[in-house]
This record gives sequence, C-alpha cells and structure tokens, in this order.
Amino acid sequence: MKTFTLHQENPPPLTMIGCGILRKEVERLVEKNHWNLQTHFLDSALHNYLNRLSKELNQALDEREQRGEKTVVLYGSCHPLMEQYLEDHQTCRTHGQNCIVMLLGYERFMQELEKGAYFLLEDWALTWHPMITACFGSNVSVVREIFHSGHKFILALRTPCNGDFVEAAESAAQFVDLPLYWLDVSLDHLEQVISDAIEERLSLE
Repeated sequence: MKTFTLHQENPPPLTMIGCGILRKEVERLVEKNHWNLQTHFLDSALHNYLNRLSKELNQALDEREQRGEKTVVLYGSCHPLMEQYLEDHQTCRTHGQNCIVMLLGYERFMQELEKGAYFLLEDWALTWHPMITACFGSNVSVVREIFHSGHKFILALRTPCNGDFVEAAESAAQFVDLPLYWLDVSLDHLEQVISDAIEERLSLE
C-alpha cells in the first residue's frame, strides 16, 4: 500500500470528507498507512435525506476549500447529483456504488445482494429504531412490508474496528422480522479504494 506524503514545500493538507458510517475503519487505515490525510465525517443517515446530504456535503467542501485545503470525497453514488458536486468542487470520490461495495468489493456485494441481503453496519444497528422510524414511520407492519418486499435476511458486517453490536443487530433484525446472519470483513478492499482515491486526487493538480 502506498504512503502519500505530499512532498511539496508547505503543501495544503488533503481532507477526506465522507460518510461517518466508516469512520472507525478509515481512521484505522489512515493511522496504519501514515497517510497525510485529515478527515471530516458527516452523519451516516444523510443518505436517507437527499436535501440534507446535498447541503451538508457542499457546505463541508466549501469550508475546507476556503481554508486552502484540497478535498477528496468518501461517498458512493448516494446523491443523484454527486458527480456534479465533485465537478463543481474540482475533486473526486472513492470508487464504488456505496460503502458496502467499498468494503466487500463489487462481486461479493452482488452475490449477497442477489441472495436477498440487507447489509447492516455497526453504526446503523446502534441507531436503527430512530433511523428507520424517521424514514418509514412507526407502523411496524408497514416497515416490515417494505423490508420484506426487497430482502430475505439481514447480513451484519463485522469489521476489525467494531465493538460488540450483536444485541443491537438482533434487535434490528427482529424489528423488521428478518433472519440475521453475520459476515466478518477485512479492511483490505477499503484500504485499496481509499489509496486509489488519494492517488487520483493528488494527480488532479
């Protein structure tokens, strides 16, 4: 894995602005690889609220640019105007449709998706009830119908950075009345994705 040190005289810092769902994993990789990279994380539930995602992402990019910082974005295709935002701010993002693809790789993601998986990460599990009811309402029957229409099971992804969220995951699965399965995931694919994004951003100027 490459180490990026920005060998320029007084180089502007590179800041990764992204979804807080992978905060622990990104910080672990930054420390491991000694990347010259600052981080700024946004609420992991923003993908459910496109107006808020647009506002907060663009605001964060504006603020960092006004400080003279270069930015790189840690998001998938989480907003229909994502590519336009990147172009407006003359930056780039991590490659991958979403954070699950960045963790698993596209092939494994599609394998599990085709089986009917709903992917569950620690942060979502810990905030499940308020997050789901804010999106779909508090009628449990309606929520379950929504989940059953597209999913057959909950697949909880456990990374080396996670705490014990078994109870929270079980509660989430019970709430939507789907069986729960677990998959241990390394950070190898995410590490390459972030490394590639850093390299691409530094090559833009």
